[in-house]
Amino acid sequence: MTDLATQIQQFNIKLAAQVPQEVLEAFRKSIEDLKTKNIEEKSIKIGETIPNFSLKNAKNEVVNSSDILKNGKMIIAFYRGSWCPYCNLELKALQEKISEFKEKNATLVAISPQSPDNSLTVIEKHHLTFEVLTDKDNVFAKQLGIVFELQDFVLPYYHALGIDLSSFNKNADNSLPIPAVFVVNESSKIIYKFADANYMNRIDIDELLKTL
Repeated sequence: MTDLATQIQQFNIKLAAQVPQEVLEAFRKSIEDLKTKNIEEKSIKIGETIPNFSLKNAKNEVVNSSDILKNGKMIIAFYRGSWCPYCNLELKALQEKISEFKEKNATLVAISPQSPDNSLTVIEKHHLTFEVLTDKDNVFAKQLGIVFELQDFVLPYYHALGIDLSSFNKNADNSLPIPAVFVVNESSKIIYKFADANYMNRIDIDELLKTL
């Protein structure tokens, strides 16, 4: 079991002890429903060309994928938002491997639909040294086929936990990307893909490193 997987397992144990069973059941039902939609299989595939993007970073500066790819491969990590504990664990785990990514001539960027000010918060909190970009209204993620709308039945439980997506994402919908990581080569071709609608399951970073 990887370090990240171990951390997630430990977090799940704590969560089960702290959160009412009704809430956990709603989250489980939400995940089961998402898995029936086969988002992973329907999304962009290895060997396909990824669209170019121009997205704002936490400083409101525009970052272009074409510029990143001039320097080598690109790792794109989609996460739901800074409110998601599983995403935070993954971002921290990726940060711990940043020097190894650089040694393999790969640039890591993280993308979520949350606003730049919320991205800045997550950067400062976890001392991230890679770009954290805002995909406003999930426009780019939709091109890749990894977006879903959070179900109505689970929204009250998110709100009860203080998670207001409209505040984080600055829009009125409840759309999110499933957790996904892509490696793109200099020709914009996807050479590695991880995607899982179950947000508790995360990438094996050692496996990711082997593909670079």
